[in-house]
Amino acid sequence: MGFGQRRLVIAGLRPALPSLHDILWWTLASLIAGLAAALFWAIVTPVSPLGDWTPHSVRMMSPTARAALFASVDPFNRTPAAAAQAEQSGAVTSLALTLFATRATPGGGGTAIIAGGDGLQQVYRVGAEVQPGVTLAAVAFDHVELSRNGARELLYLDQSGPAPSAQGVVAANPVAAPPPAAPGGGVSVAALRSGVNFGPRAEGGKVVGVEVLSSGDGAAFRAAGFQPGDVITAVDGKPITSAADAAALSGAIRAGTSVAVTVRRGDRQLPLAITLAP
Repeated sequence: MGFGQRRLVIAGLRPALPSLHDILWWTLASLIAGLAAALFWAIVTPVSPLGDWTPHSVRMMSPTARAALFASVDPFNRTPAAAAQAEQSGAVTSLALTLFATRATPGGGGTAIIAGGDGLQQVYRVGAEVQPGVTLAAVAFDHVELSRNGARELLYLDQSGPAPSAQGVVAANPVAAPPPAAPGGGVSVAALRSGVNFGPRAEGGKVVGVEVLSSGDGAAFRAAGFQPGDVITAVDGKPITSAADAAALSGAIRAGTSVAVTVRRGDRQLPLAITLAP
């Protein structure tokens, strides 16, 4: 009995620890219990976390406020404040200067073409002196700002003259009319011989083709499909390597036929068919 009591006392001083299996089991049981409680709470409570929440109604601006807002925004001018400041910065200058062009750059820079009383146009950058005591202070879309003895003055583009008419623009840039077509289609042999000059083209002492040159008004030259600087390098697929090959081109030009040639135009070789009228 004394030995058994001693073992119980020793066992009471050092109780046995739970195993890893028991720890995991109780942990999972606690987690499942917590999830079950959360599920129960989600079922019995409202869906929204804020309770019975309703959004505020849309607040509309009054017609007067909307009109004032739209009037303060210019979709065609991204810097309305800067433009208004430039308009109010000074009066129109009385100097004998004429503004022909402006080029504004980000950051307040830019250049302008201004002519003095002598009519001589010069390019000025922002900060450059236009006249003694007058410097270019700023450049805008349709005007520039001048600093004259510390005062700001404005110089606008000259828009007093009327815009050129469409007829005047067309008359100043005439467009050549296309050459008339031959009755049977293509260009006639007589027109081709009189309107196009053929000559051997030699490079490095060797004949490399036939050079074509325009003669007269150039109508037949264009009707045949040629352009200035063209060189015929082959006729009907046969390369031109001698004066005899160049002369054979003249014999191939016959009424009612189509001559297939290869033209060197710049650095390209282009096929071209010369259609001759019957």
